[in-house]
Amino acid sequence: MGRLVEVPAYPQRIVSLVPSQTELLFELGLGDRVVGVTKFCIHPKELVKGKIKIGGTKNFKLDVIDQLQPDLIIGNKEENYQEGIEALQQKYPVWMSDIYTLEDALDMMDQIGKITQTEGKVQVLISSIKTQFEALQPIQPPVTATYFIWKNPYMAVGGHNFIDDVLTRCGFVNALHHLPRYPEVTPENLAALNPQVILLSSEPFPFQEKHVQEFQDICPSAKVLIVDGEMFSWYGSRLQQAVPYLQKVLQAVRAL
Repeated sequence: MGRLVEVPAYPQRIVSLVPSQTELLFELGLGDRVVGVTKFCIHPKELVKGKIKIGGTKNFKLDVIDQLQPDLIIGNKEENYQEGIEALQQKYPVWMSDIYTLEDALDMMDQIGKITQTEGKVQVLISSIKTQFEALQPIQPPVTATYFIWKNPYMAVGGHNFIDDVLTRCGFVNALHHLPRYPEVTPENLAALNPQVILLSSEPFPFQEKHVQEFQDICPSAKVLIVDGEMFSWYGSRLQQAVPYLQKVLQAVRAL
């Protein structure tokens, strides 16, 4: 983003604006220093309950943040909104991640480790996640897929984002990779694409089994599955749990 951020040597009052990075901070033993989180920061469940909520990821309550007087704010370029971040940057050190790949996620962890002086714990975490992803066995031969995140209108995952990178590592060929970010998809578009696999994410729209048939009607030959969106999109410490889950998804696809 072209900004120099000066952070205290040992930040004591951290506000996190991104759910997956909030979970990472707690994983690193920094929970006592986290003073504010978003309403979408739901993990670790019991520990975030007592934290002040500063609004959503795209609509901060700036007055609440002012009351918390943070000495470090941690956000993400895609998940947060420019106007709110720029307002916060006028008053506080705001460190932003920008994540499109697994490598970006690991780099984010490395940098947060340095900022918060938890390098030892971070390196153990990074090593564990790297080892697991190196052992991930992608589906062979690769199959075409679409990954849906919203209904009314249908929206799916395009290229140049973290979920697209995870899909590729699983051996899926994202049928919408050529489109930017999160394109809207009509039933006619989907029928024309005719992917072999359709993945319906549990978040941000909570797709459930009752939605499977409507996609099956559009693409009768496709394999349609509900998947845990956190395992495909949370790029913090939850990645420790991702590979075993992704392997189960691939097994389910092979079995259909």
